[in-house]
Amino acid sequence: MSSAIGLLILILDIFAIIKIIQSSASGTEKILWVLGVLFFPVVGLIVWYFAGPGGKKV
Repeated sequence: MSSAIGLLILILDIFAIIKIIQSSASGTEKILWVLGVLFFPVVGLIVWYFAGPGGKKV
């Protein structure tokens, strides 16, 4: 079960990194977001989802 959760987090992190790279943010912002997602996989993913580059229109 835990390996399935780990795989899901890995897939979501890869998705987030791809979306960060495709965003219109500056190069420095992209690097910082990618590092945040890589070093803090779960928390970085959640923070990216709510506040990442190309943020959601709420």
